[in-house]
Amino acid sequence: MKIMVVDDEPDVQILFKQKFRKEIRAGKITIDFALSAKEALDYLNSQEDHHFVLVLSDINMPGISGIELLKIIKQKFPELRVFIITAYGDEETYRLAIEYGADDYLNKPVEFERLKQKILQA
Repeated sequence: MKIMVVDDEPDVQILFKQKFRKEIRAGKITIDFALSAKEALDYLNSQEDHHFVLVLSDINMPGISGIELLKIIKQKFPELRVFIITAYGDEETYRLAIEYGADDYLNKPVEFERLKQKILQA
């Protein structure tokens, strides 16, 4: 299973690699990282067959927000599942995420065991 994590904080890459090291080593998942929504979209658009199953996106990022990224992904790549991750969970953001087709909505700090279960079920 190929996953893309989109977050403007570089430390998130280290955290995800640590938390998923067993699954990565076992070949259950591969994780690619993008530091912005634009970088994620550029990568997705450049691949004829991107093979991604899931995008995990932060909401608050410079430029294109995670909510806008969600909207674009669901329009261009409707088969992709998208989980929104945020440290600022408010009702309006949650409503927009669901309206735009988010497959899940998670608050930070992320409960990685729960996230692993959701990913492996996807």
